[in-house]
Amino acid sequence: MDTRKAFSLIGGIVRKQSYKMNDGKKEPVSAYFAGIGNEMAEYLSPGVCVEEFESGSKPMEGVSTSTGGFIGLAERGPVEGVPQLVTNPADFHRMYGGYLSENEFGEYRYLAYAVEQFFLNGGSRCFVCRVAPQDAVCATAFAPSKEKPVVQLTAKNPGMWGNHIRVVITPSSKAKTQILEEIETNEGKKYLVKNGAGFYAGDVVMFTDGTETVYNKVVSSRDNVISFETEFTADVVDKSLVPTKVISTCEFAMEVSYNEIVEFYDQMSFNVQAPNYVDKKMAKSDLVEVHYLENNTEAVAPFEQLVGEDASVGSVAFAGGSNGSVASISAADFIGEDRGAGRRTGIQAFLDNDVVSLMAIPGVTDPNVQLMLVAHCENTGSRFAVLDIPRDARKVEDIIAHRNIFDTNYAALYHPWLNVFDPLDKKNISIPPSGSILGIYARSDNARGVHKAPANEVVRGCVGLDCQFNTGEQDILNPKGENLIRAFAGQGIRVWGARTATSNSSWKYINVRRLFIFIEESIKANTNWAVFEPNDEVLWVRVQRTISVFLTNLWRGGSLAGTSPEEAFFVHIGRDTMSQDDIDNGRLICVIGVAPVKPAEFVTFRISQKTADAE
Repeated sequence: MDTRKAFSLIGGIVRKQSYKMNDGKKEPVSAYFAGIGNEMAEYLSPGVCVEEFESGSKPMEGVSTSTGGFIGLAERGPVEGVPQLVTNPADFHRMYGGYLSENEFGEYRYLAYAVEQFFLNGGSRCFVCRVAPQDAVCATAFAPSKEKPVVQLTAKNPGMWGNHIRVVITPSSKAKTQILEEIETNEGKKYLVKNGAGFYAGDVVMFTDGTETVYNKVVSSRDNVISFETEFTADVVDKSLVPTKVISTCEFAMEVSYNEIVEFYDQMSFNVQAPNYVDKKMAKSDLVEVHYLENNTEAVAPFEQLVGEDASVGSVAFAGGSNGSVASISAADFIGEDRGAGRRTGIQAFLDNDVVSLMAIPGVTDPNVQLMLVAHCENTGSRFAVLDIPRDARKVEDIIAHRNIFDTNYAALYHPWLNVFDPLDKKNISIPPSGSILGIYARSDNARGVHKAPANEVVRGCVGLDCQFNTGEQDILNPKGENLIRAFAGQGIRVWGARTATSNSSWKYINVRRLFIFIEESIKANTNWAVFEPNDEVLWVRVQRTISVFLTNLWRGGSLAGTSPEEAFFVHIGRDTMSQDDIDNGRLICVIGVAPVKPAEFVTFRISQKTADAE
């Protein structure tokens, strides 16, 4: 855009008509300067004044389209709340554990493999939500014993993994000082200390003179003056530079470990009034939850309550954790429950996430679960689901029967399953393709753009297919919207389909639907600045220009069809898109039309015979 002869003398409110050149057309830019003289700054002293004003369009950035969302069974990890961000396979194994046994979990064990294949095939980040069987149990431990417990420790989430948690308890102290003076008051003796910081009402303290140890409890602490539950009978005053008589608080430390994960919590207390109360301080742990069971009113050191009088260190072992059984798993576990923000489970947990754009539940082919996932993507309008076909569906009619359950342009189905190496069993196994497909989506988006159909792409990490389909079978399945993965001699194993599971021909291609999701979400994310602005011509011009610049860049990048921006899209906003009633009710309506590029699904070469006599 070239702006010419555009100036405004603020002090004298003298304006000259200005014009902008837009694609070779001269248009007035009075809209840019409209209102400059209406709300002026307060001018007091004569001189030159400079003001800034909005020049027109605002830059727009496209939203991410390659963030995956996975739901499935895992060895450990939270089963409730916001899905966790995973940026590499090591992240997943640290948060959710390793591979699950086929003997124990059968067809529900594929989450770890799917996430690994997602990153192997080009994905860079995903969010994971764990599902656990209903009869899964959290491991527990008690200190000092189950018969007379003081503290109960519970694994953060269910599973046998909790049985391998180890806790080591050691004594600790957060504050130490000397008593300088005994003060006689009407309430009894109080003690002036050198430094009262760290001493809180309810803290158990220990006084020692090198030979004798006495326990007491703080009643109040203020301005370096402390009163105790019981008056000391011995001489506790020590004003020397290096005191031998000291008073210190009694706390304990916990080291919680699981495999290579180690957490250390120091200076914990049973004093509910103190900021270092054990329940509160251990709430940050990713491994365990701690509950203080006994409110001991006696002046007993917390460490001695946990491990005994003579021990110098204590340890706690967990037991009772269970992974649950496959028989207790149902579709409801994957669908999840809406228990409110931060407490949702399964598919519902992704209501708290506005980043994910691709979703899969690897290996789960229950129609109830898949239909709910599709409904979730349709309701949000910003997500696309990748669905697996049952592994044992080998005949065309069986595949079509499963495909006919769906009619949506927010999902695509892929078959057959992939053969990959299993690090757990040290052999090749078959896994569902959804994890690899999500990675290919991300790879294609990053390399070419969301407008490129995610097909004719090599499946990395795949050594074979669970079953082979020929061209004749694909001739039947492709028009039905079933995308096959096929092996080609000398070309590897490739995704050989790019259709959604819809009967609407306008949305039959995956890249068309995902391009519209990208455009819609990008416009939504980058036009919040217009909310509550005056709904007049000035705003309309700015919105129109902002969106037009964005769509023009998409056209230049090959996302839109047409030889010119006018052929590729239109952006209409003004009196022809909204009535006075719309304006009066605060509605700004912008009508946008785009021409998406379609994939060259059928490449046809027409060849004829050329003879010497032919012209």
